[in-house]
Amino acid sequence: MKLSLFKSLFEKLTNFKSNRFHPLVWINGDPIIGNNVYIGGMSEVNATGCKVVIGDNCDISSFVAINAADSHKLTIGISQEVERKDIIIEHNVFIGSHSVVKGGAHIGHHSVIAAGSVVDARDIPPYSLVIGNPMIVKAGYYLDSCKQVKADDSA
Repeated sequence: MKLSLFKSLFEKLTNFKSNRFHPLVWINGDPIIGNNVYIGGMSEVNATGCKVVIGDNCDISSFVAINAADSHKLTIGISQEVERKDIIIEHNVFIGSHSVVKGGAHIGHHSVIAAGSVVDARDIPPYSLVIGNPMIVKAGYYLDSCKQVKADDSA
């Protein structure tokens, strides 16, 4: 089966909208996605009812959920609505496979989210490494490495 036919049938049978990444990337709402961004298959970007921004030069692996909506309080009966919080992912961020970025997260530029990590609603400083669930933030982990690369480039 030709890819174009598969994409057409898949879009008709699901609510996956056509996108510039991969036919199995699920994008809801209207996220702002920068230039030179890669999003791997089976990943989700949910910007329904709020703002999700992904900066330039980001690499988002397969099986990543970037989801600004949280329905657990609605489901257990302690809220009447789905909670939605904005997500900001600055430029040059890598997000490893099987990671989750939750509403309210703000990931600083040149940061790495290790595979399988869950990023909670908080500010992650630039050049950080985020590991695990619950997340551990190693602020500035890549700062010296990036400075060295920039120094080498200008030499």
